[in-house]
Amino acid sequence: MTPLLQVEHLRRCFGGLVAVDGVSFQVQRGQIKGLIGPNGAGKTTLFNLVSGLLPAESGRVRFNGRPITGLKPFQIARLGVARTFQNPSLFARMTALENVMVGRHARSRCGFFRCSLRWPGQPREERHIRAAAWEFLDRLGLAPLADTPAGALAFGQRRLVELARALATEPQLLLLDEPASGLNTREKADLGRIIRDIRARGITVLLVEHDMALVMDLADEVLVLHNGTVLAEGPPGQIQADPQVIRVYLGGELPRAAAGGELGVKWTEPH
Repeated sequence: MTPLLQVEHLRRCFGGLVAVDGVSFQVQRGQIKGLIGPNGAGKTTLFNLVSGLLPAESGRVRFNGRPITGLKPFQIARLGVARTFQNPSLFARMTALENVMVGRHARSRCGFFRCSLRWPGQPREERHIRAAAWEFLDRLGLAPLADTPAGALAFGQRRLVELARALATEPQLLLLDEPASGLNTREKADLGRIIRDIRARGITVLLVEHDMALVMDLADEVLVLHNGTVLAEGPPGQIQADPQVIRVYLGGELPRAAAGGELGVKWTEPH
């Protein structure tokens, strides 16, 4: 079966800094794949290359077997790739519901600007978009906050609104960039359940995250980047035992997994 996402020899530099250097990997349909590495490893740059926010200097990306290298972000999104960002990127003065509606417009016939201009025939579609956006908020437990301005939401709530907006585009592949950053223990547990539910609904997930306990608990496979190159790739247990990962990324001995599949401690990056 053709992988949903194929990244082949991707490279990107910023001046003299090589941020991504010949990275190749695949994401299979229905997977949760973790992408980890120390700060500066090239994780977010790789996300930006896949989603079209940055052009690659060499290499290519295929989605559903189709080359998408060089396409604009909105074109890639229309093909079925959605993403979130390290820092929630919302319209602060718009409500939570309106922010999700922006994502839903990507799947509408009229588009955001045509609907906002109230062209003839658009009010009915706008009602459908609003109803669908509300359903995505409700799925993440945010329906009571639908009319709250995004700027007034707590940090964890803003992260979930951004996730709802990404899901509203009905993606096949969801790129999550550090979704657990800034969340407390309860919110992280909720996030883990949400990501599992997303996969259960048929959406493939590529997850960048610094909370290693969360990654190892969720991921089917883990890709480790170091200095812009692939250091290791494989199932979580294999990555946990990899001497290079332990030495370069963790800087010490890796505790074994506790019963129930959750790590006994949270991994931390070397300083």
